[in-house]
Amino acid sequence: MDKNLIVTCALPYANGDIHLGHMLEHIQADIWVRFQKMQGKSCYFICADDTHGAPVMLKAEQLGISPETMIARVYNEHTADLKEFGISYDNYYTTNSPESKELVYDIFKKLKDNNKIATKVINQLYDETKEMFLPDRFVKGTCPKCKAIDQYGDNCEVCGATYAPTELIDAYSAVSGSKPVIRQSEHYFFKLSECTEFLSEWINSGLQSEAKNKMKEWLESGLQDWDISRDAPYFGFQIPETDNKYFYVWLDAPVGYMSSLMNYCKNNNLDFYSLWNSDTTEIYHFLGKDILYFHALFWPSVLKNSGYKTPDGLFVHGFLTINGQKMSKSRGTFITAKQFVESGLSTTYYRYYIASKLGSKIEDIDFSLDDFVARVNSELVGKFINIASRSSGFLSKQFGNKLSNVTNSALLSKITAAQSVIAQHYQEREYAKLIKIIMQLVNEINIYVDETKPWLLARDEAKSSELHETCSTLINAFRYISIYLKPIVPEIVAQIETFLNIKQLQWSDLDTNLGEHTINNYTHLATRIEQKMVDKLIEANKPEITETTNAVTSQYEPIAPEITIDDFSKLDLRVAKIVAANHVEGADKLIQLTLDIGIEQRNIFAGIKKAYDPASLVGKHTVMIANLAPRKMKFGISQGMVLAASFEDKDSGIYVLEPHDGAKPGMRIR
Repeated sequence: MDKNLIVTCALPYANGDIHLGHMLEHIQADIWVRFQKMQGKSCYFICADDTHGAPVMLKAEQLGISPETMIARVYNEHTADLKEFGISYDNYYTTNSPESKELVYDIFKKLKDNNKIATKVINQLYDETKEMFLPDRFVKGTCPKCKAIDQYGDNCEVCGATYAPTELIDAYSAVSGSKPVIRQSEHYFFKLSECTEFLSEWINSGLQSEAKNKMKEWLESGLQDWDISRDAPYFGFQIPETDNKYFYVWLDAPVGYMSSLMNYCKNNNLDFYSLWNSDTTEIYHFLGKDILYFHALFWPSVLKNSGYKTPDGLFVHGFLTINGQKMSKSRGTFITAKQFVESGLSTTYYRYYIASKLGSKIEDIDFSLDDFVARVNSELVGKFINIASRSSGFLSKQFGNKLSNVTNSALLSKITAAQSVIAQHYQEREYAKLIKIIMQLVNEINIYVDETKPWLLARDEAKSSELHETCSTLINAFRYISIYLKPIVPEIVAQIETFLNIKQLQWSDLDTNLGEHTINNYTHLATRIEQKMVDKLIEANKPEITETTNAVTSQYEPIAPEITIDDFSKLDLRVAKIVAANHVEGADKLIQLTLDIGIEQRNIFAGIKKAYDPASLVGKHTVMIANLAPRKMKFGISQGMVLAASFEDKDSGIYVLEPHDGAKPGMRIR
């Protein structure tokens, strides 16, 4: 009996842009799904925006809009990005949906009935200013292990240590900047610790060897029960029979896979429960290595213990680097999907390049711009597309675009003989390997062109039939290669289908010859990447701090007149901690800062609104002039000045100064 395939990608979070790293995963899955559908398989490709959680709630609050308004806006942006990159979801939905709520409640009830839910009182950090318990990532402080400052509440980015938020030294709220207090709260837990036996069996199906080894390590070290609740205020689904408890996003987010399929089933008269739980259904998740722990341990255990079918496989990939560096805004290597489109670069070319790097192992992939340009221009445009352009003109001028049923069977047979190994590589997600095989075939086709020399045959009327055979062979070869590449570059192949006068190229067409078929006139199918497009992309992602050179440019202000040490000593420069930051109503440029300088707190109005979101400043240390005379402003008294750097015209950004690690509020700068 034929299998039904359910395929998902990790849900994009609804408080940020989709970037090229995210798009790698969507492309990897989309290629696999398109191949499955070309094989005639029943395949449901689904995804959704992950919409719940404290970060969404807080960001919406900063923007002055409701969470529902913000996630609706982000949904439109995400779906537009995915469409631009040719991602062919059968249904793209949202976790803030009635279907999600129905399924979350159903799963929770079944887990509870199955004695897999426990409650326990825990200590949590509480923000008395904001009147909320703080998620781990909204607590900052000094690492208890290496003493690095401004580290998150769950792990240190400097030494890699993990810890509880209550272990942080000098902890502060990243929301309000205030010092949190410890309060007790009753939380709901999923008994993951009781799932070891099931998981020990489950890992033997559908996991890459690297993932399987990692799971064994986790199982051997012992599993902890998983906290699945959060206290109000929180944007999400309220836990039944509670007044102020909500399901933690990590419980309701993966249910988005199911709810998106349920929504699709409702719209297409299908039975969701029968489809998901059928013995003839296989479920596959594409995801990044950073969320393997959750998808390999918690998610299958929740499904198993609530009576739902567990995944048949996790297809895990590594991270994307840009020109050998991690994606980073400060390095200019954080490229969003929208920025890529706006540069004028073809998203089809990105699909091809990423595919040429992707394999089935959990390996990081580098998006090298120079290699990207060279490979696309050489392989996709210069070699593949060139096959059609080198033969179509002769067919149009001398044969009315009609193909001959006589072709070079040796060449065509060699191309079609590769279909089984290419299909196997598609199935195993070895895209780089199959592209290598395809391009070897493309090289042989171009060698055939150079050997037969159709441009010389066209000069001799006696060789008309030979020319016709040569050009017809090339068009058939071009068609076969197009079939092989269709899952990877569907947009280009759609144009090729129009050129070939074929409604839709199918995998089964590899066993047929076009015969006396009439094609359409050739029009340009692809153009080479121009350097100006790459330059535009680089320009859009310039590091915020540019490297200096010995050359003096107009950006730099001339050095001010000399002063003496006595002049400098008149300035009282102090290290200050930003404990609060807020927008100033009615002010276009100002942010109101509350600065702790050790002996007291100061109110400052700083003209940095263009460069900073107030929430991003809270908890940071900076430098202020403490003995500047207070200045009465329209919005209040400003008791000093924060130091910041910029070029004279400020177009390139404003940068608030931050002292080195270890500096404490109140220290004088001498």
